[in-house]
Amino acid sequence: MASHRRPKQPSRTRVTVFTATAAAAVALSSQAAHAEPKQSKEEVKSEVDKLYEQAEQATEKYNGAKEDQQKLQKEVDTLQDKVARGQEELNKLRKGIGTVASGQYRSGSIDPSVQLFLSGDPDTYLEKASTLDQLSGKQAAQLKTIADKQRTLSQEREEAAGKIKDLSDTRKALGEKKDEIQGKLAKAQKLLNTLTAKERAELQQKEARANRANSRVDLGNAVPSSQRAAAALAAAKTKIGSPYVWGATGPSSFDCSGLTSWAYQQAGQSLPRTSQEQATAGTQIGRDQLKPGDLVLFYSDLHHIGLYAGNGQVLHAPKPGAAVRFESMDNMPFMYGVRV
Repeated sequence: MASHRRPKQPSRTRVTVFTATAAAAVALSSQAAHAEPKQSKEEVKSEVDKLYEQAEQATEKYNGAKEDQQKLQKEVDTLQDKVARGQEELNKLRKGIGTVASGQYRSGSIDPSVQLFLSGDPDTYLEKASTLDQLSGKQAAQLKTIADKQRTLSQEREEAAGKIKDLSDTRKALGEKKDEIQGKLAKAQKLLNTLTAKERAELQQKEARANRANSRVDLGNAVPSSQRAAAALAAAKTKIGSPYVWGATGPSSFDCSGLTSWAYQQAGQSLPRTSQEQATAGTQIGRDQLKPGDLVLFYSDLHHIGLYAGNGQVLHAPKPGAAVRFESMDNMPFMYGVRV
């Protein structure tokens, strides 16, 4: 008769090991299925270039906010100084009328006008025509001067408070733009770090070749639009090789509008800070009208600017990681030129 023994059960340890191994296999296969393929060097460069362009857009907005901040700070300082002087004048006027009140008090009779002033609201009193007869001409003039000064001081304080709020809002916007720029640059660097050392070296060599190509650029023989334009272009040429740094206006590093404003400053011409503002700093012209020294604007929102150098070349501060150099205008979407 056949034996019917129960089959031997696997131990708890073997079951646990098997389960864990199966789970790990499933997890690895799942990760493999969802893993994103490594980007090629060209794809990384393309994405990095987009991030640099976005960072430059944010930089021009940052430059505008910084310029607004500087203007507002000057206005706030002027208003606060004006309020302080006004308060000092008002104190002197009050002291003068207070001296009159002291004398009348000692003599036993205080003029109703002075009583009113001491009550703290001469402005309300002056609005009541029926009471003006009670004032002597001199006292009426004194009280009116004080009331006018109080009104002016109140208006100046209100204006200063508004400017201080605007300044606070501008500082906040400045901080947000700074964070945005740094975030874009950090993301670009993170992408570059995904490349191999060899791929990064190849990109750096390509950038270095673009910088060295300046010595071989044919600028033609076009005549600058003016002596000032010639001087600005000549000044910019002395900065070839200087690094792009966002928010920089020279003399050792620049962003795009920082270079153009610095160059024209050397020629004795002041330009606004941002590329969008510089776009209105002269006469708008087409590509076929460009002469060396004219400003050239790129991209639909005009966030990039340079100096026309001749023969279809622009001298500009291109982007993070690049130096001031000549470059073909065909490398960017040209909008129009500006003759300062």
